[in-house]
Amino acid sequence: MTDSDNATGTDVPHQVRLMPDDEGKPTMAVFEIYIKTTPERLWEAITDPEMRATYSFGVQTHSDWTPGSGYKASVPGVVEIAEGENLEVDPPHRLVQSFTALWSDDVKSAGTSRVTWEIEPVGDSCRLTVVHDQLPPGANEELYGGWPQILSGLKTLLETGQRLTTPGSLRYAGPDGA
Repeated sequence: MTDSDNATGTDVPHQVRLMPDDEGKPTMAVFEIYIKTTPERLWEAITDPEMRATYSFGVQTHSDWTPGSGYKASVPGVVEIAEGENLEVDPPHRLVQSFTALWSDDVKSAGTSRVTWEIEPVGDSCRLTVVHDQLPPGANEELYGGWPQILSGLKTLLETGQRLTTPGSLRYAGPDGA
């Protein structure tokens, strides 16, 4: 892989293993990261479409962020990524969403899973825990394998003001990286 591949969005292999649920089935991925920011700024980064696109492969997520409302995640005019319902909305502490992947027939066939974002202040920082659960047994790694890169991009953005430029992170970014 060349440096130019990294800049143009070549993907990297996923290294995430699923954890067992209460019944012992591997249907859950859990990610925990510490970010030097406030809960309010972290919530904004999760819910603002432009900020989200900066660290999430160029994907914007649009919603009115109220309980029961829908959301759509896409790269406008390029690809539909996901849709679902905001099941719980408690700014700036907790967001629970149903998640239906749309980017390929293979991930669409997995049906609906759930993503929970938990924000907890820790000193002058926050602990962000993301749980992607209710995944089907044998779920395609594409459904949950991108979280480490998304969360690393989120941390980089909030702590440095810059975007992460590792392989895949700019997959749908424009020529200026936006």
